[in-house]
Amino acid sequence: MPPATAGHLAMLLFSALVAGSFALGELAANEIAPAALNAVRFWIAAMVVGFVALSTTGLPRTVAHSLWRYPVLAFFFIVYFVLMFEGLKTAPAVSAAAVFTLTPILSALFGWLLLRQRFTGRIALALAIGGAGALWVIFRANLGALMSFDIGRGEVIYFVGCVSHAIYTPLVATLNRGEPAVAFTFGTLIAGALMLTAWAWGDLMATDWANLPAIVWITILYTAVFASAATFTLLQFAALQLPSSKVMAYTYLTPTWVIVWTIAMGQQAPPLILLVGVAMTVLALLLLLKNEDRDYVRGASSS
Repeated sequence: MPPATAGHLAMLLFSALVAGSFALGELAANEIAPAALNAVRFWIAAMVVGFVALSTTGLPRTVAHSLWRYPVLAFFFIVYFVLMFEGLKTAPAVSAAAVFTLTPILSALFGWLLLRQRFTGRIALALAIGGAGALWVIFRANLGALMSFDIGRGEVIYFVGCVSHAIYTPLVATLNRGEPAVAFTFGTLIAGALMLTAWAWGDLMATDWANLPAIVWITILYTAVFASAATFTLLQFAALQLPSSKVMAYTYLTPTWVIVWTIAMGQQAPPLILLVGVAMTVLALLLLLKNEDRDYVRGASSS
């Protein structure tokens, strides 16, 4: 299988798994401190990925080189995850997923700054369509709210997290030294778990773990195994095969997957008018994935 094809399949699965964390996170966000939830999930994810790494590729010696890389990467991802759950305290899952679809625009910007990845006018058009679709959902198809920039607090908080996520994606390609994705992910997760434990120590001690609602444990286990261990590995693998903004283009599928998750969990589907914005994000994805070999040129400074 060509590396680019494998990268696309990895990101297709990534988008479906990420959507589940929005649907579950909306239900659990107000039951536990976001930092405490993420500290536990990072430790579980690190153990899962560590086991997979030892069972497959092993941990090459280069993993231990330049250890500063892992805290740098982990910082941007833990900021993203903590702010995601903080935002989900008030933002509906579909709206939060729409905010997430703004990350391709941000990733294109940081991909240019860090890797000098340049893109065509058609790609810029696709990013604009996707961004417009995201705004349609975020502002709930209310032009008055858009004109007055009446955006919810949860969406604003989560947007800051998405900026952090967008920086993380090109950093993977910049800081990787040839390590397999699963081994590189393990180093990032361990660093993130240590940093989150220090950050959330007070919340961890104050949480009544024995009496947490079941949805919290379901969310912790799902996000640890599927939305952390699996997606970290999928994202890092894809980031080594595809340009940064094409990797994050798959986030445009997230609102669609969230709607599927929402309906599957027996919750009420969003108003039909919001599906216009969702359809625009899917169109943006199709435009971004077309003729990829001619869309991006890496500058000489990054070769």
